[in-house]
Amino acid sequence: MKSDKELVGASTAVIILGVLAREPSYGYQIVKRVNEAADGVWEWQEGTVYPVLHKLEKDKLVRAQWQEADTGRQRKYYYITAAGRDALSTQAERWKAFNGIVAQLVETPHG
Repeated sequence: MKSDKELVGASTAVIILGVLAREPSYGYQIVKRVNEAADGVWEWQEGTVYPVLHKLEKDKLVRAQWQEADTGRQRKYYYITAAGRDALSTQAERWKAFNGIVAQLVETPHG
């Protein structure tokens, strides 16, 4: 089952916030985690997350910090902020409500 691009696009920010709520991550690591969780339903490319990360940073929902990786390379890690946690909570509740409504309306009628 392949997911609709518009559905995935509409949920990108909340998914990224959800990943960062678990632990700080850098862009490629976020993509890798999401793709593993999606299990083939959809697949993100690195270019998918960076514009959203920059917007989340501009909106102060995440903060970025350069850190040295085990390899010695510098990586930009993203951390969710308190405002980001609040936004995640609000957006997750909206998604749950939306999902419930869609599920209710598309159920096959009995009879």
